[in-house]
Amino acid sequence: MSQSKERTRPEFETLVERLDDEGRGVGYHEGKVVFIEGALPGEKVRYERIRNKPNFEIGRVKEIYNAGADRVEPRCPHFGIGPGSCGGCAMQHIDPVAQMRYKQTVMTDALWHIGKVVPEHILPPILGEFWHYRHRARLTVRDVAKKGGVLVGFHEKSSSYVADMTSCAILPEKISDMLVPMRELVASLTIAQRLPQIEVAVDGEGHTALVLRILEPLAPEDVEKIEAFAHAQGVDIWLQEKGPDSARPMHDEALTRLGLTLPEFNVRISFKPTDFTQVNPRVNEKMVSRAVRLLHVAPEHKVADFFCGLGNFTLPLARRSLRVIGIEGSEALVARARGGAAANGLAQKTEFVARNLFTWCEDDWNALWEKMGGIDRVLIDPPREGAQALARTLAATDKRPERIVYVSCNPATLARDCAILKHEGGWRVRAAGVMNMFPHTGHVESLAILEPGPRPEKKTEEEVCADAP
Repeated sequence: MSQSKERTRPEFETLVERLDDEGRGVGYHEGKVVFIEGALPGEKVRYERIRNKPNFEIGRVKEIYNAGADRVEPRCPHFGIGPGSCGGCAMQHIDPVAQMRYKQTVMTDALWHIGKVVPEHILPPILGEFWHYRHRARLTVRDVAKKGGVLVGFHEKSSSYVADMTSCAILPEKISDMLVPMRELVASLTIAQRLPQIEVAVDGEGHTALVLRILEPLAPEDVEKIEAFAHAQGVDIWLQEKGPDSARPMHDEALTRLGLTLPEFNVRISFKPTDFTQVNPRVNEKMVSRAVRLLHVAPEHKVADFFCGLGNFTLPLARRSLRVIGIEGSEALVARARGGAAANGLAQKTEFVARNLFTWCEDDWNALWEKMGGIDRVLIDPPREGAQALARTLAATDKRPERIVYVSCNPATLARDCAILKHEGGWRVRAAGVMNMFPHTGHVESLAILEPGPRPEKKTEEEVCADAP
């Protein structure tokens, strides 16, 4: 039945004008926008419609009449656009350098269309390795009899099924080579049906941890098999029975084995495989270096690092400044960050505070300003939700730092927050640029530099009424 539906889907032709933020070609059909998997700008294609909504369609390329100049042959045999293809990548058919050009367009389009913001300068992209870069991943595990047994990998594209992967071009080669042995290990366990996920963490030095999500205790023979696998593959095994905080290594010496290293700043931060760290350690090094440099930090400066996590920016900033305060929503992360500062000899130059940054207000900022005796520089590195409350506070306050660097994983919320800072607070968006954190995916990582400018004049009630539609 599935194959029959595939054959009977309607097909149409269109000219592709641009890429969307998921790496799909964008065209038009009968006045509706069409998002087409596998299509590139400038290409005329025939596509099959796989979803039809009142205001848009989603399609999949069936034939390309004129291949675009940026089209390349995908490296991974599991990459594709049809049923069963791996969903770990979306852009392997695009030249890697061209991917950065498209992502820069996504960022600048978001800044303009959402925020009516145009950066004064565009920074050169931060580049890294295009292949085998992804040092963090959650791999789904399923026992699928129709496909020969246990599968370990990413989800199929636009599906909850697991892709039948035997290798991966974006995971470290050691992990790619381990995919089939992981399948065999899980298949041999008594709890094969109760092990739904394996989380992978590899640090910049090559230390590797696998977190097995287990829904019931291991049998003694399971422990023996896992120990033998760990020894043969040179990895540490962690077991996670409940949430991420329940993860524990099978051997205590693995507790501090993983480390986030920033050699330029002589910083090493121990982390657990379930902690949030950037997936691409080499690009992270370059990102931190650029952010610290663009902040123009001097030895006499006092700095605030919002959404500080484990201290990825806080500790390098402490090497260059007088004092840094890191603020994070999680008490547990704050405690870990304090430990990282102590381990790097930076406890006297740092302070960490747990605070809900999504409810941050001007009173909080004023209290922080008084506590620090003024704040010269601000680093903001929020999750996808952005930092709207903080942006509104910095737009409203008269106590303004001399420079902000805003690191973003979501162009839409970056644009929203820059708009607040610019249009409500008079901040200038001096520069913005993208980073190659997730090659071959639609993820756009970027950063923006802001400096205070003249505040916009407040409109009179008559002017507000005149502007109303």
